[in-house]
Amino acid sequence: MVGPSRRSVLAGALAAGAGIRPVQGSPAPIALRRGIALWPWFSLTTEFPPPRTDYAWPPFQADRPVPTRDDLARIAGFDFDFVRLPLDPGPFVAFTGPRRAELLGTLSAAVDAALAAGLRVLVNVQANAATHRYTPDAFYGSDRAPLLAAYRDLVGDLARLCARKGTDRVALEPVNEPPQACGAGAWNRVQDGLLAAARAAAPGLTLVATGSCGSLAAGLTALDPAALARFAPLLYTFHFYEPYLFSHQGATWLTEEPFYRWLTAVPWPGSRGTLRETLAAVQARMDADRAVPRAEKARDRAVIEAKLHEYFEAAPGPAYIADAMAPVSTWADLYGIPRGQVLMGEFGALRTDARFTASRAPDRAAYIRDVRLAAEANGFAWSFWNLFDGLGLMDDAHVADPALIAALGLRTRS
Repeated sequence: MVGPSRRSVLAGALAAGAGIRPVQGSPAPIALRRGIALWPWFSLTTEFPPPRTDYAWPPFQADRPVPTRDDLARIAGFDFDFVRLPLDPGPFVAFTGPRRAELLGTLSAAVDAALAAGLRVLVNVQANAATHRYTPDAFYGSDRAPLLAAYRDLVGDLARLCARKGTDRVALEPVNEPPQACGAGAWNRVQDGLLAAARAAAPGLTLVATGSCGSLAAGLTALDPAALARFAPLLYTFHFYEPYLFSHQGATWLTEEPFYRWLTAVPWPGSRGTLRETLAAVQARMDADRAVPRAEKARDRAVIEAKLHEYFEAAPGPAYIADAMAPVSTWADLYGIPRGQVLMGEFGALRTDARFTASRAPDRAAYIRDVRLAAEANGFAWSFWNLFDGLGLMDDAHVADPALIAALGLRTRS
């Protein structure tokens, strides 16, 4: 459950060759410190089912939560200094001409609104795996992906838009959570082409590079930043949800690992509860669901019991998080990358609410606090996931959770 050890990462890097060159003397990227994602402002689309390959107009669901100007002002008041703005590239590729221009104009206005609130903006392109055509694999799953050329063109357009807003205030993250395996050469080739397109369009814009395998820490530590030095100014990002058994308990969308939907009352830290208590809560959750067949529940129960045994034996807590994050610091130091140029681009945990039965509120706040403190102890910038939804800082009434404000070390005034 924990990534490679500090020692193994260091040894592997040294074995790769004696001539490791620190990335020094490059232009400095913009400074980011504390951020929050604004999903689903430019996500949650109205794509038509197959065999059609287009979207309704407008392409984004009308009832999705969108931050107001007052929300942006509150975010700045909480002492966030930037927002991460996820964008589904599907509609921007599917539409051409005036409608594509209109979409880019709407994005431009959103960036302006965040900047007016005193926030810097990191535009992040996030392909949606739930669609049937405009998927991560179709866009950047390999250097022969069918929509890669169109995606690369969009990255160039977005780089130009960001640069017009001010290279001291806006940055671009061309890809979110690439699907290739950790260290895959295919991802290196794809990222190289995307960064080249963005840099050609916007010479001074800060760009964000990431490793493969879903932007996990192990993906970043497998990346050779010296090969990307020509694209400076650069930030480097990784996502942190370890241990997933806690952060993703209750997640109903993980269809390839359906046991997560039953998980609840997984404690943080692990010493706050017991295996017996958590299994009892899981069983009660299963018993309350009459729609799922018994055989399916039994299968999931067996997986859950085995994984919870591992969880409690690992005694997860602050030290567990520190160990899981340590390889990123070792990687940065090895290559001469200032820690402040590393961004923990996502972290968070699912809450229990009207939609999800997941973590208990005190445990969730404690976990988020521990992850945030570990990132800050390493000198990393961070961006919390998310403003809205089941992992959100705000509820459906746009009211921020005071416990999370405290866990994130933010101001309590708005």
